[in-house]
Amino acid sequence: MWKTGLGIFLVIIISVNGLQKRSIDLIAAHSLISQERLPHDTSPSGYHVFLQPFPRDGYFEGKVKINVTIQHKTHEIVLHVHPDLMVLHCNITQLMPSDEELKRANLTDPFERDFPPVPVIVESAEKVRSKPLYNIVLGTTVNSGALLEVQLQFTGKLFNDTSEGLFRSSYMDPMTKETKWFVSTYMRPNMARSVFPCYDEPAFKVPFVFTIARHKNMSVVTNMPLESTKPHEELKDWYWDTFQKTPVMATFSVGIVISEFSNITLNIQGPKEIPVTIWARPDFITALTNVSEKIANSLIVLQDFWKVPYPLPKLDVFALPNYQATRPADSWGVLLFKESELCVRGSWQITNEMVYQWLGALATPFWWSDAHINNALVRYVAAYTTLKFDSDTLNNWPMTILYSIYYEFSKRYPYGKSTVIKQDSTSAKTELIFRMLNYTIGESTFILGMQRFILDRQFKTFFGDDIWLSLTEQARFDDKLPQPITINEIAASWITKDRLPVVTVIRNYEQKTANLTQRVYLRERPHDVPDQEKFLWWIPIVMINQDDLTHNFKLNSTPVIWMQREREILLKNLPDKESFIIINPEEIGPFPVNYDSENWNMLSRYLCSDQRTRIPVYTRAKLLHDAWNLAYAGDLNFGTALNMTLFLKNERDYQAWDPVFTLIDHIGRHIDSSAAHKKFQAYVKMLLTPLYEELGDEPKEGESYGITHLRGSSKVFLCQSGYEPCIKEAQNAYKIWMDSPDPDEGNPVSNQYICPVFKWGTMKEWEFGLERVIKFPASRIPSERTYLLKTLAGCPNDEKKVDRLLNITILEQNGNFTDNDIYLIFSMLTGSANGYTSLFNFLRKNWDLIKIRFEEKPHLWNTMVTSATMMFKTQEGLDMVSELYVERQSEFGTADFVIEKALKNIKEETKWSNENLPVIEAWLDRYMIDNGVTV
Repeated sequence: MWKTGLGIFLVIIISVNGLQKRSIDLIAAHSLISQERLPHDTSPSGYHVFLQPFPRDGYFEGKVKINVTIQHKTHEIVLHVHPDLMVLHCNITQLMPSDEELKRANLTDPFERDFPPVPVIVESAEKVRSKPLYNIVLGTTVNSGALLEVQLQFTGKLFNDTSEGLFRSSYMDPMTKETKWFVSTYMRPNMARSVFPCYDEPAFKVPFVFTIARHKNMSVVTNMPLESTKPHEELKDWYWDTFQKTPVMATFSVGIVISEFSNITLNIQGPKEIPVTIWARPDFITALTNVSEKIANSLIVLQDFWKVPYPLPKLDVFALPNYQATRPADSWGVLLFKESELCVRGSWQITNEMVYQWLGALATPFWWSDAHINNALVRYVAAYTTLKFDSDTLNNWPMTILYSIYYEFSKRYPYGKSTVIKQDSTSAKTELIFRMLNYTIGESTFILGMQRFILDRQFKTFFGDDIWLSLTEQARFDDKLPQPITINEIAASWITKDRLPVVTVIRNYEQKTANLTQRVYLRERPHDVPDQEKFLWWIPIVMINQDDLTHNFKLNSTPVIWMQREREILLKNLPDKESFIIINPEEIGPFPVNYDSENWNMLSRYLCSDQRTRIPVYTRAKLLHDAWNLAYAGDLNFGTALNMTLFLKNERDYQAWDPVFTLIDHIGRHIDSSAAHKKFQAYVKMLLTPLYEELGDEPKEGESYGITHLRGSSKVFLCQSGYEPCIKEAQNAYKIWMDSPDPDEGNPVSNQYICPVFKWGTMKEWEFGLERVIKFPASRIPSERTYLLKTLAGCPNDEKKVDRLLNITILEQNGNFTDNDIYLIFSMLTGSANGYTSLFNFLRKNWDLIKIRFEEKPHLWNTMVTSATMMFKTQEGLDMVSELYVERQSEFGTADFVIEKALKNIKEETKWSNENLPVIEAWLDRYMIDNGVTV
């Protein structure tokens, strides 16, 4: 069956032992970091992979020929083989003699004469138990320098319940109603071993040749163009396609698709002509006519950015039906997307995968510890380049990710127990460090540093340190970084900490100086993070002042000084006392800034003037975001923070509004058990009503995504605050469902209307929703029921509704509600004071019966006690929980630690409330009086 031979590959030696460098110790960004490494006695120098998939039958057969170089004398060869892959046969031949044999033959060049292949005895070949390894024991020891050809035959399953390794999936041909199968690969991060035996580590970059069998109706696409086709020896109407040899690449860059898809091809001009082919099922291909333009734009900008042409002779992009992977597959020269991903508005997703063609495929991380920094740099370059030709796609980049990491890294315990959140947050932070460096050493120097890096590491592997070194060398060459400072040192101070700093600026107006201090930024109380006094960063101090705004604003992002891991510095030669200063404009670095009250007041007054737009919009947003978050953390008077919102009355730029909604939500939840909350809701309505009415109910033709998003957010928060037109609109839509002859057949009401009805509507409307959950048909999508249950529990303002839900699920033990439903209800009730207060009262009133109900369900008991006690934030709440603790001190059982932790947290929150609630309420009272409003 297997007749195609393998020519001798050039021997590419990977000297693993000589690589002892270590990058910045980031995080265990992937479980693969701790994976057992292959021995370094052998390394591959080339593969020829033969595959014959049978998609209808769900399996594949294959053979691989691996040219293996002996690095150190050994009698073993160890490869990666997935447990699901069955190896049928192993055969080894020595193609080139060892160094010792050459020396004995008095030869210095192995190509001076022909050496006949010599069979190598295989003593044993078997999988290693409980490890994805295949151990081949040779009958004799082979010396270093020898070149072996290892041939292995194998077979495996084509799974269609996952999009990993070599998988299959299908779709229905709309014309013939016939099921059409296709086969594809997704090798990241280490799934090549499930397709063929290999050295499945990123450092082993070698050339590949693929020979793939297919039916005559199908076509095969791999990393490289087709070289030859010949008929199959055994199967009628089948052919073998052999493809051109690839450049050196990692196993995770392998890409193969076998399908009956239709295609559109466009030749993109540049340093060289690149044929780009878009593939999809025939009835979907017309939906992708604009994809070629997006790819062309990305290619043009990225080739200019790297000053290295696209590395391969072609590019194929697939829209796969039923593609189940969480992210696109960025195989080298073969990109796989979900159909919906290629149809979305904007270009960032495509550009992000295009960046991997250089950074990841052309230059590859040596090991998974550097995959994190690779991912962060890819994200930054993708955003940077997308903004060059499609700014609407990233209308508020990088603020959206920056605000998220501010919240995550300011928690007492970042990430919780979620490794995924840790990976995403750290990667996002590193992306922002690249942005900070782009500003502080200058865009030209940054790009030249990236070009220096890619030229040095193309067709090779790299460590994270190589990126920082290239930037350091370029910055020194451009006189942007004095000796002995290194970019590595700057970056490490940020990347190695699961925290961010806050810089506090206290001005001396008479001496025209300012004292700057840095410390850990913490929002959650108590601020008792261990060793926080030891945390210090390299912080660039970029400053603008009021005088800089008199002409057209152009940001000089060169730092006036660096805080070189110094706790405190003195800034001199500041403007006079009539002028404000702004540190870290445009969020150059990922850190908030606090000021003395006078500087804040000058900023607030200026923002309320008609000169407001002289401050760039990102900086306006930053000032607002910093003020509110510092007040939330207890570091700034709330009156000062609320003053910073006054300019929003006249602000219409959606980028300035972007942080407002998160802040309204955070503060609103924090104070919703106090008398100030009703006044705060009235203030929110006064703030948002004119904005929403000006934007109108419906999108306007040609409006930006940002404006559409602003309209939607405004409506959501107006509804939450009791905006009458919104409530009536929601109730009218909901009435259609209530009046329908068969309400359990489906929900005709948009999700945006459900919560306002359950929050502000009647008990009858809420009961109707409860009945729909109880009678929910098994034939409908379960997520619809989940959403309905979440809103039933989480939205109501009325304690009677919550009581009703708790009675029916816990006391009456209605069989339509599972333990998971009850767990969900408890979680949702923590979202509002009405929810957790009602739950607390219910627990206290029905303590004995609930204890019996949950006697054998400690997880539900612990969750209920947590949800009922942990969220209080005032003295009244502290008194309630303390009384319960005294009453039932010996009865909490497994939840004993919960109540003790709750009391500790509530005491901290009570201090905050005692200090801030009177200030917030006094400010709101004054604002209402000034605007002639009564609440």
